[in-house]
Amino acid sequence: MSALDAGFFFAESENTPMHVGSVAVFDGPPPSYGDVVRLLLSKLPLVPRYRQRVRPVPMQLGRPLWVDDPHFQILYHVRHTAVPGPGSDEQLRNLAGRVLGQRLDMAKPLWELWLVEGLADNRWAIISKVHHCMVDGIAGTDLMQLMFDLEPDAKHEEPKSWTPRRNPSTLSIVAESVAETITHPLAQLSSLPSVGSAVRAAKELAEQGKTAAQTVPSLAKQAVTPTARSLNGPIGPHRRWAWTAGKFEEFKSVRTALGGTVNDVVLAAITGGFRDLLQARGELSSEKLVVRSMVPVSVRRPGERNVQDNRVSAVFVDLPVGLPDPKDRLASIRGQMDEYKKTMQAVDARSIIAMGDFVAPTLLSLGVRAALQAGQFWCQAVTTNVPGPRIPLYVLGKRMVSAHAYVPIAGGTRCSIGIFSYLNTMTFGINADFDAFPDIDVLSNGIRRGLDELMAIAGADKAAEQAAEPAEPEPAKATPAKATPAKATPAKATPAKATPAKATPAKATPAKATRARKQTAAKAPAKKAPAKTAAARTTAAKTAPAKTTAAKKTTAAAR
Repeated sequence: MSALDAGFFFAESENTPMHVGSVAVFDGPPPSYGDVVRLLLSKLPLVPRYRQRVRPVPMQLGRPLWVDDPHFQILYHVRHTAVPGPGSDEQLRNLAGRVLGQRLDMAKPLWELWLVEGLADNRWAIISKVHHCMVDGIAGTDLMQLMFDLEPDAKHEEPKSWTPRRNPSTLSIVAESVAETITHPLAQLSSLPSVGSAVRAAKELAEQGKTAAQTVPSLAKQAVTPTARSLNGPIGPHRRWAWTAGKFEEFKSVRTALGGTVNDVVLAAITGGFRDLLQARGELSSEKLVVRSMVPVSVRRPGERNVQDNRVSAVFVDLPVGLPDPKDRLASIRGQMDEYKKTMQAVDARSIIAMGDFVAPTLLSLGVRAALQAGQFWCQAVTTNVPGPRIPLYVLGKRMVSAHAYVPIAGGTRCSIGIFSYLNTMTFGINADFDAFPDIDVLSNGIRRGLDELMAIAGADKAAEQAAEPAEPEPAKATPAKATPAKATPAKATPAKATPAKATPAKATPAKATRARKQTAAKAPAKKAPAKTAAARTTAAKTAPAKTTAAKKTTAAAR
């Protein structure tokens, strides 16, 4: 077992179950329990670790070993349960909270799977638990291949017989552990890549020293930054669990409008949730107040997919819950993450993790346990973002519609948030100590509200940018309307005493006015002709010459 995996194993205690988990919901109808068991038996050869258990070394002279479990029985690891139908999401969350809050049996392979029936709309679910010493989040996504298919009609092999390998004797384990304690650090040193020359080595060392020096001011600043210490404290054996979700396009739209990365937007939404929580508790004391979150960072290389151990480091991000403006909160997080990216590129995080290989297993065990028992107040939350598949997954032909992550809590940090992306949705699984977070729904709803606030600002900024853009010139079809003063002039020149009927011909075209006057003159009696002719003359005198000519012709015809 690697040093990091051993640390997770030693961290396990009665009040600190160290397993990760998930809840996946599927469209129905649910498969039978026997079909699920047969499916897993056919897939287990792909992940031998699922048939292995942890064997500690006597007196902790060496790190624990993985050995085949000679009494492995899959019926113990695959459970079957149901909620009263039609089961709601709240009933599923409560059930999952109880299941995920229970410790795994450390004497058996460290995993469980629960088939849950009875959900509304003919749905069903799978609750899975895997100890953190077996797998990290990224590798956990790979292990979904254990039972998930990419096609609904995928074919599965028949289960094959399995014979466990013989376990080593206690004496041989002690002897090998003692020898490894002496030789392993030397082997680690000899396996370090050569730098080629002393000059090159000095240059690399200087660069790493420069980067480390640049991070000292950031750490010093964090040391004096006020944190929400009320979120730290002892952890009990029980858990509360809640979840919320957002569409991937929502996070992308905020990123496009306000800058940063999708992960920055995710952390900003979580910041809004913690702000609502502290505000509801009356503990939002200052604009400088932060909730410091440990953010695990994968250092897994592309060629290390499907490797069944942990490849993680961590950074500490100050979530600026005291800032009232969501846009300012996002800018603060973005600046911190940009700084960490530069640091992680300059300093090999893998070598930092590997330093645990130089620590004697006994000291490693004592150190981890002492740190967890003493508690810590450096960070108040754990926030981990696990990228999931963007294509649909199936189990026994049934499509998975949603998935929610479960991340353990430990060491005085009483809240963790696991973000999992699947298809077009990002879900937030919130795991918290039962006694410390009776208001966990305030945090859950606050994360959703925090995202809505960012989307509203992004939409407003986009609308403002569009309004500020210069207007394009109007099409040519609008020009004639502005260039026709002749039509407007007669209307203004018409005497106030003139009736609307007499003023109307002025708006007509000359051809229409001529025909109208000809018809009027032809129908009118001879004795009224002079009066109308005089009116026509009066109008013609005030209009264009063309209309005057038409009026004279009309008079002549009448006579």
